[in-house]
Amino acid sequence: MTTVPRPLALANVLVRPMFRSRRDPDQVFERLLAEAGRTVRREAGRTLGEELGGDEEFTEGFRLLLRHWAAADGLTPVGWQSAQAHVRRHLTNRARVRRLVAEHPAIAREPIERPVFVVGLPRTATTLTHGVLSLAKAHRGPLLWELLTPDLHTTPVRQRKAVATARRMVRGTDLFVPRFRDIHPMVAEGPEECTFALPHALMPLSQARIPAYQEWHCGRDFTADYEHLKRVYQVLQYGRPRRRWVLKSPMHLENLDALLRVFPDATVVWTHRDPVTVLASFCSLVEHGMTVSTDPVDPHAIGATWLELLGRAMRRALAARAAIPAEQLVDVPYSWLGTDPAAGAPKLYAAVGARWTDADAARLPEVAARPRGARPHGYDLARYGLDRAAVESVFAEYDALRAEVDRA
Repeated sequence: MTTVPRPLALANVLVRPMFRSRRDPDQVFERLLAEAGRTVRREAGRTLGEELGGDEEFTEGFRLLLRHWAAADGLTPVGWQSAQAHVRRHLTNRARVRRLVAEHPAIAREPIERPVFVVGLPRTATTLTHGVLSLAKAHRGPLLWELLTPDLHTTPVRQRKAVATARRMVRGTDLFVPRFRDIHPMVAEGPEECTFALPHALMPLSQARIPAYQEWHCGRDFTADYEHLKRVYQVLQYGRPRRRWVLKSPMHLENLDALLRVFPDATVVWTHRDPVTVLASFCSLVEHGMTVSTDPVDPHAIGATWLELLGRAMRRALAARAAIPAEQLVDVPYSWLGTDPAAGAPKLYAAVGARWTDADAARLPEVAARPRGARPHGYDLARYGLDRAAVESVFAEYDALRAEVDRA
């Protein structure tokens, strides 16, 4: 049984009076939408006009998400606050990006050339691969604070405020979920994954049981989401030195087709690992994270949900893989970085057409090292109602591909 840390239990008591607002999620959504508009108007220092209108499809998607999240089984008071913060952030960032493009039309012409996207099932060393690729001076990985508050190169005061916001989020996660830092550490000023900027990634489903949203999510065309993601990176690039973007998220796996429509010259770096290990490790990560938003946490429900979602993502990825030109696809077995980063990093760089330098090698240990004081991450597939046979049945086609990658 996952225990609730004392700070989280206290926070649930303190915010409980605001919990009743989930009875009217549409009213809450209108408040969040208004807050997003006020924030962006304040940043602009003027009254904004029609440039923030006409975005109903985007906003209605988040209205639907909040509506379903409010009805989630076992949602906690802190979970409801987290849901609102998630929606508020996406609405605010969308309004800011649209405002900036309206003020600086050249943003939309910024070339995002030959970006590298690290993809793969979660817990396959995607984070380590992303960190290693971000070492090069010629590469640029988006930092967590930039993804949480995408903006142009701005004043030191605005940047310090954005960094402080990211640090608060990281501290809050470490306080409410102490084990999360051992499993997936985050650093406000370190490279992070596209999930924080991609509008409808699977992140809410790792925090609450939202079957209606899951069904809606799986029926969508994600092209518009990736167009928004490209705008975010165009904003972050505008007025700054151009470097090759190095981007990452396991959640890209389910929508490689949409990703490549928007980023047709992308290099896809696909990390590989035994899906039996992946499912056990990732379900453990989800369980720890879900304690913030859901009580009680049902490990068997986590196992069933993520076996279905990751199995679906893999089937879609394998179908999309057939259309990826060989020169744009790099397969990375877990052994490259998961067991011997010093030997694997130069091979990874060569595969993406980058130069591995002595300076990169000198910085590798700080990227590959576990956080100081981190405890080992133990996990058990059976805890999530799964066994090896069930997982291997779902991932049989992928295991055949993985065997080919390992042989190569």
